[in-house]
Amino acid sequence: MRYIITGKNIDVTEGLKNAIYEKIGKLEKYFKPDTEVHATFSVQKDRHKIEVTIPIKGTIIRAEEESTDMYVSIDLVEEIIERQIKKYKSKIVDAKQSASSLSDAFAAEPADEEEIVITRTKKFAMKPMDPEEACIEMELTGHNFFVFRNSETDEVNVVYKRKGNTYGLIEPEY
Repeated sequence: MRYIITGKNIDVTEGLKNAIYEKIGKLEKYFKPDTEVHATFSVQKDRHKIEVTIPIKGTIIRAEEESTDMYVSIDLVEEIIERQIKKYKSKIVDAKQSASSLSDAFAAEPADEEEIVITRTKKFAMKPMDPEEACIEMELTGHNFFVFRNSETDEVNVVYKRKGNTYGLIEPEY
């Protein structure tokens, strides 16, 4: 694997590089040798954050974690990446096409199938409203997303809460 390591507001020391090589290196068995790993370290106040992105054909495996210690953040992000790789493998429809960035040995292993169980169904009336009103409704319900009918387009949209107390809007595209 090829590592691209950068730092924002931090000097990337040999110790941090070695920690990435060691932790993410454990996952090398899942990838082909030419796979790129982008790791970005950043520090804001006492928050040590790491973002790891691994682009593979058809998708991107990405995780970010922050804590008060950069080495703890590296440990946490490695666990998330490994979990995502295993989930990705179980969802591969055409192993030869979709898994071209994964090693043949990994593709040959049997996948852990996680059964999806819907435990609750809700029905509700969707009155038309604008996205700002939907954000207010979302805050009132205490959820981190809200489904509504957009009064401007008359289509079903979703507003959601993002990190940093910002909002996102999902609109259908045809």
